[in-house]
Amino acid sequence: MAERQVMESEALLASIVACSDDAILSKSLEGFITSWNPAAERLFGYTAHEAIGQPITMLIPRERFDEESVILARIARGETTDRFETLRVRKDGRTIPVSVTISPIRDVDGRIVGASKIVRDITDRKLGKDKLQAQLGRLNLLHQITRAIGERQDIQSNFQVVVRTLEDQLPLDFCCICLYDPDEQCLSVERVGVKNAKLAAEVGMVEKARIHIGESLSLCKKGQLIYEPDLDQVPRPLERRLREGGLLRSMVTAPLWVEGTVFGVLIAARERPESFTSGDCEFLRQLTEHVALAAHHAQLYGALQQAYEYLRQTHSAVMEQERLFALGQMASGIAHDINNAISPITLYTEALLETETALSERGRGYLEIIQRAIGDVAQTVSRMREFYRQREPEVAFTAVDINRLVEQVVDLTRARWSNMSQKRGIAVEMRVELASGLPPILGAEGEIRDALINVIFNAIDAMPDGGKLTVNTRVAVREPGGGRGPADSSCVEIDVIDTGIGMDELTRRRCLEPFFTTKGERGTGLGLAMVYGAMRRHQADIEIDSHPGKGTRVRFRFAVAPVAPVASAEPRPKLPRNSLPPMRILVIDDDPLVLKSLQDTLKVDRHTVTAADGGQAGIDAFLAAQARGEPFPVVFSDLGMPYVDGRKVCATIKTAAPDTYMVLLTGWGQRLADDGDIPPHVDQVLSKPPRLAELREALIQALAHGQLG
Repeated sequence: MAERQVMESEALLASIVACSDDAILSKSLEGFITSWNPAAERLFGYTAHEAIGQPITMLIPRERFDEESVILARIARGETTDRFETLRVRKDGRTIPVSVTISPIRDVDGRIVGASKIVRDITDRKLGKDKLQAQLGRLNLLHQITRAIGERQDIQSNFQVVVRTLEDQLPLDFCCICLYDPDEQCLSVERVGVKNAKLAAEVGMVEKARIHIGESLSLCKKGQLIYEPDLDQVPRPLERRLREGGLLRSMVTAPLWVEGTVFGVLIAARERPESFTSGDCEFLRQLTEHVALAAHHAQLYGALQQAYEYLRQTHSAVMEQERLFALGQMASGIAHDINNAISPITLYTEALLETETALSERGRGYLEIIQRAIGDVAQTVSRMREFYRQREPEVAFTAVDINRLVEQVVDLTRARWSNMSQKRGIAVEMRVELASGLPPILGAEGEIRDALINVIFNAIDAMPDGGKLTVNTRVAVREPGGGRGPADSSCVEIDVIDTGIGMDELTRRRCLEPFFTTKGERGTGLGLAMVYGAMRRHQADIEIDSHPGKGTRVRFRFAVAPVAPVASAEPRPKLPRNSLPPMRILVIDDDPLVLKSLQDTLKVDRHTVTAADGGQAGIDAFLAAQARGEPFPVVFSDLGMPYVDGRKVCATIKTAAPDTYMVLLTGWGQRLADDGDIPPHVDQVLSKPPRLAELREALIQALAHGQLG
């Protein structure tokens, strides 16, 4: 019975060995093959008859013969070698990578008489590993080139880095970059590798050489990467030139493509046919995308430099006008966001001043300063778009008390020159010297206040270790030819004097230029440029006297107002709280702070207010209320909202309920009116930040609209 079980067990084992996908063989301690399964035949190409009795070294490459003596020594000691990766030789002479597990074979008495070997072909795994390593290498190379060209703003320098890196590290036998010449309908060779110089001369592709656009380049010009694995099979002129002149046999042509346009190509070639893998082609495709983008940026940078040089050489007045125009365009783009941000501050400050009767005198004073400062911000934002224009004749200035305005500026800037300076351990002494009986001037109070604040902030920055800051006013006589007003006329002067680090002559001359700054990343170069623009609109003079180490004096000179100055605009009487009957109002905005502040402010006047977050939510809320028989007679809607903007909201609501009074809130309110771009379904436009009085006046208009309707 036991003998039968042993036989069955041996038969089962033999079956397993025969069916195994791994090569299983055995050898004697002398190194001769003693068994050979079918998988071994498939792996090594030898039949069992051919292999058994032969030395195991017939499977080992000659340079690895030393492995066998080491393995036999380990077997003799009874040790197992597990998953040992090495190379073995097939019958056809091809070397294959394998993983080998070797275990000792013992007889019935436990003596070691040989070794069994399980051999697994790991060619696919090695190929996968090699492929992954190649991909990582290409990725690293791509990162290296991208970083290198990202640090340069010169297109030729970028091309040189790309070509030299490719010929060294990819590597390539020939590489060049060509740019497309639309006038001549050809390619011009812009950069050839240093190692390729001799070969480039042989194939006639030196720098600045012209290349006719053949069939393959035509396809490349349409954005396709072209790979020719064997140039012997391609009769086209460019391929023939490379093959005959430089013995090149394979080529990749990759487009330099940006913003839908191919402006050049990268040509890479090797001496061996079919020597570019799919990974190589993909790498070159990705690389040319980065190169094209970097080249495009370099071209833009070069164009910007040329434009700046042109502006610098232009007449100074024209240069100033263009730069101020650029500032106005930029400011117009950010006005909406600034107005959105300060709208809640405006509304809540007005509401607190009106409703909170228990405020202390100090607290009320602080709120009034906040209200005035926010008003200045709103006026500044509305002016920024017109910054580059001369003051229009119809812009009405009012009489401005300069002494009172200076006191306000000193109070507004106190946190900067006092609290913040003390926190840094320095002292800034503020001295205010105001001339008595100072006559008024004509101007925009907010603009002059902004200009003084800007100059004071600059003065504080110029005294990093502290110092003395003096602001004084006086009446003076305008010197003949010294200003924009009539000669010998009276004028009001304001001096801002610091004891700071001062400026050299070049900095003093350029400090009023837009975008010129000495503050590094902290500065924008727009502060003094805005001051200069404000003075031009006031037909005032600005003088700057400064010396390194001796401080700076900035002087403003304004013409005195005529004997009968333009009277200050009569302020509209403030509508008291609860002066209107309660109304149902829908407020639509995508900014939660603006939405809540509008809702809270309108509720103070006992109105029933529904808030909707965004245009579509507002339309849905309006239509739902209308379906319930509870329509909204008044709707306040923001203009700039994603997906469904204020124009669509107004059009949809007016279509559903023509009698609804639509009020559009926008940071671009004045611009809409100036450009005649008020949407047809809007009854009234309010600029952000809206004033409480403006909201109430809009509701009065809504009531009148309803009565007329």
